[in-house]
Amino acid sequence: MTDTPPDRLSIYPDSPHYDYDALARGIGVRFRGEEKTNVEEYCISEGWIKVAAGKAVDRKGRPLLLTLKGDVEVWFKDA
Repeated sequence: MTDTPPDRLSIYPDSPHYDYDALARGIGVRFRGEEKTNVEEYCISEGWIKVAAGKAVDRKGRPLLLTLKGDVEVWFKDA
């Protein structure tokens, strides 16, 4: 595995952007200069993150997500 985090990553196993090995190493996300710990999905090249919108859930029991656009920085926490 490389020391570069994936360009796009999701925490949901049924997503095509899910990567267990990357998540097991630990991912740090900084959005607009502030470190975020509640990110469910991100994309560096497109410049967005998805975070939970309060306590609302969809019909599958997952939280409803808001897409926030801005500068995204990602790193591995175990390095």
